[in-house]
Amino acid sequence: QVHLVASGGGSVRPGGSLRLSCSASGRSYKGDCMGWFRDVPGKQREGVATIFTLPPRGTFTYYADSVKGRFIISRDDAKNVTYLQMDNLKPEDTAMYYCASEGDPCTVSAVHSFDHWGQGTQVTVSS
Repeated sequence: QVHLVASGGGSVRPGGSLRLSCSASGRSYKGDCMGWFRDVPGKQREGVATIFTLPPRGTFTYYADSVKGRFIISRDDAKNVTYLQMDNLKPEDTAMYYCASEGDPCTVSAVHSFDHWGQGTQVTVSS
């Protein structure tokens, strides 16, 4: 049974940084699609970043326009962990962040294509 655990959320001031981690168990996700999404009350779930590897072409990442240049998604396949490095955080980044796996297509707009979801980790950006 697949189990995803997200961690690393917290409260930071605008301009601060956080790194979220998503630890997977139950199967190996080496190269497979992983994604980060976020929920803001009153809004639809938003795709933040996704990552997958397509040998031999390489690793592909996709980002929401609102986080490009500030967030980086990465993975450590040996540890079965996916990360989301968030820099220059803004108040509008405040949300509950979720990791998910096995999306097809593996894009930030394909929220409903992801099969497995972890519990959320809260990120609050406030002065």
